[in-house]
Amino acid sequence: MVLVTAAALAVALAVAVAVFALTLRSEDSTDSADSGPLPLVPVPAPFATAAGCTTLLSAVPTELTSNGTSLKVRTLADPAPPATVAWGSADPLVLRCGLDRPPELTPTAALRLVNKVQWLQVPGDGSSTWYVVDREVYAALTVPDSAGTGPLQQISDTVAAKLPPRPLRFS
Repeated sequence: MVLVTAAALAVALAVAVAVFALTLRSEDSTDSADSGPLPLVPVPAPFATAAGCTTLLSAVPTELTSNGTSLKVRTLADPAPPATVAWGSADPLVLRCGLDRPPELTPTAALRLVNKVQWLQVPGDGSSTWYVVDREVYAALTVPDSAGTGPLQQISDTVAAKLPPRPLRFS
C-alpha cells in the first residue's frame, strides 16, 4: 500500500513538473516573439514625408494605455513602412501617416469627434481602422476590437495639439 501511494505521488510530481516546464517554455517563446521587431505590411503612404506627418510622429506618446494596460512603442522590422509607429505586443496598435484619403470618406459618412479630432471608423476583421479626416494629412490608427478607447483618446490629444483642423475634403 505504501509503495502504491509513493508511486502515485511520484507520477503526480512528474506530471506537475512537465506541465510547469511546458507552460514556462510557451510563455518565454511568446514573450521573445512579442518583444522582437514587429513586421508590418507596407501600405501606400504617398504623403509620409509631409511636414504634418513629421510633426505628428515626433509627438506621439511612447506608451498608450488600453484597458488599463500600458502598451510600449514597438521596434518595426526592416524594411519598416514609412511614417508608421506601433505599440503593444500580441495585438499591436498601428499608427500610419501620409495616407491617401480613405474612399469611405463621403459627405454622408458617419464621423466621430474624439477630443476635438474627427475620425472615420472603418471596421475590419478583429480590428478597426480609425482615420483622422480633418487635418492636413490623413493618418490611420488600427486598433484590435479588444482595445479600449484610451489609445484613440491619447492619439486624438496629440493630433489636436500638433495639427490644426482643416475642412473635410471629399475629392
